[in-house]
Amino acid sequence: MKKEIAKITKKREIQGIVVSNKMTGTVRVEIEEIYSHKEYSKVMRRQKTFFAHTNEPLEVGTKVTIRECKPYSKNVNWVVVNKQ
Repeated sequence: MKKEIAKITKKREIQGIVVSNKMTGTVRVEIEEIYSHKEYSKVMRRQKTFFAHTNEPLEVGTKVTIRECKPYSKNVNWVVVNKQ
């Protein structure tokens, strides 16, 4: 009998807002990060968009949690875990 080895991987999970749902099976999710500038001590914002795979239709403005996954295509490396 072969022993089954449990492989535990920690994949990143982040929360964002759906910005576009025009593609089939894919949504664009925007993440907004607020941080303090080291030199000027000014509070700054940084936005980044990710392409995430989903099977259910999502509306623009929906808050979702996305997780890293295997590449579905050239740009799609995330999958929608749940919506809020």
